[in-house]
Amino acid sequence: MIRFLWRRLVWFAITLFVVMSVSFFLMRAVKGGPFDTERALEPAIEANIKARYHLDWPMWKQFAQYVGPLNLDRHRAEFLGGDGRDTFGGVLAGDFGPSFRYRDFTVNDIIAQSLPISALLGLVSMMWALALGISTGIASALRRGSGLDLALRLAATGGIALPNFVIASFLIVLFVFLVPLFPVAGWGSIRHMLLPGFCLGLVYAAYISRLTRTGMLEILSQDHIRTAHAKGLAPRTVVMRHALKGGLLPVVSYLGPATAGILTGSLVIERIFFIPGTGSHFINSATNRDYTLAMGVTILYTVLVYAMNTIVDLSYTLLDPRIDLEQS
Repeated sequence: MIRFLWRRLVWFAITLFVVMSVSFFLMRAVKGGPFDTERALEPAIEANIKARYHLDWPMWKQFAQYVGPLNLDRHRAEFLGGDGRDTFGGVLAGDFGPSFRYRDFTVNDIIAQSLPISALLGLVSMMWALALGISTGIASALRRGSGLDLALRLAATGGIALPNFVIASFLIVLFVFLVPLFPVAGWGSIRHMLLPGFCLGLVYAAYISRLTRTGMLEILSQDHIRTAHAKGLAPRTVVMRHALKGGLLPVVSYLGPATAGILTGSLVIERIFFIPGTGSHFINSATNRDYTLAMGVTILYTVLVYAMNTIVDLSYTLLDPRIDLEQS
């Protein structure tokens, strides 16, 4: 276990550095900048703004400052006679710097405000996805070839194929205007969470349903399941105690990136329901060329994906003791 976690930590550092480097240089390779407007700025004003955010520095120096080990901004402030307080320590210090567009906020402030909203929405979405996906997947596997199996597979295919904004628009018309059960938009109460959470989780529920069905069909055909039936165990006991753990292995593999994707928020769902989550800020940062905010959300997503995948691998040993993490 220790060797496994140590290898994951080393690969995490390498992955994070590569993602951060590629994202940093790609964003600055695109034409335009965070301070470009329809009305051109005076050359002196533009030069002062770039100097304030160090956009006039060479690219390698900007990257070194953003990473943080050299702390070039603080050295410059001390050289000029300042105290260095109007600086940021870099990513390695957990500081993503000031936002170029939201002048009164740092990237840390924006993430701290928006991430809990996206996380709560993601929790509701994942609860919907697991409840619907696992239950329908088990029912489909146990009734293989029946009309119920066909109907559930068609529903899962439709959930995968239909964009979530189509599903959200239909459900808004149905449950907001025709049958007014939920508010149309906003955030603040449990009623605001249920409908957008269902819309966001429905696509993931469709994937989970198909994966659960596939995993259950494979497990139900194995010898130990036939032995359990031959011993006279109740079908419910065979499914819940002997088949379910192995049948959920494909679902567990999928939950890592799915959870990270849900937690960082869905732009479409957040925009439709006017939810101020991380997804909206990420797209705004791309359109506004807000380099630091885009980098902050990208790094956050990378950390979440890697952490969730590591948790998924650790959970394998709980579901199947035959799996040896030291050999993986």
